[in-house]
Formats: sequence, structure tokens, C-alpha cells
Amino acid sequence: MDEGYVERVLDLVERIPPGRVTTYGALAEVAGGGPRQIGSVMARYGAPVPWWRVVRADGTLPPSHDDQARAEYLAEGTPLRNGSGALDMRRAFWDPATGD
Repeated sequence: MDEGYVERVLDLVERIPPGRVTTYGALAEVAGGGPRQIGSVMARYGAPVPWWRVVRADGTLPPSHDDQARAEYLAEGTPLRNGSGALDMRRAFWDPATGD
């Protein structure tokens, strides 16, 4: 995998503010490639960055990440939906294209 691409993706992930999340697809729109390439970068190189802030378009993470990610969301005050405890994407989404 291209080192420059990996660095672009990880830099974007590091810019996601605490308490906010973005999607694989939104990162792909800025970094290039597609959501699967972003997922590949995160799987191979994402451990040192706040990986829990990158989620699927529906606001979920792979089941293997749920417990660790939930602890991070609670610690950061990431907006969750009442009842289900799922991410409230309307309030939590950070757009890497605009930084907002």
C-alpha cells in the first residue's frame, strides 16, 4: 500500500475531534480510494490513531470493536441515541472535507 496514502488517511483520522466520528466513505472522498481501502489502512496501521472515531455509514463498528469503542465514546461524550445506545450520527458526524 502506498505510504503517502496511508499517511493521508491516518492524518485525517487524527484530526477527528474527540466526541465526533466520521465514516470510511467520508474519509475516502477526501483521501481517495474507497471505503474498503480506508478500512484496510485502519486494519493494518490504525492502532496508534483514534480508530474508534471511524465508523460505518450507519454509525456502527465491526462487532469485535464494540466494547473498546463504547468505552471511548462514553469517555469522550460522543452523542449516542437514547434507548439503543448507538451513535447519533446526525450530532456526532465530523466531515473531513470541511473540518466540521
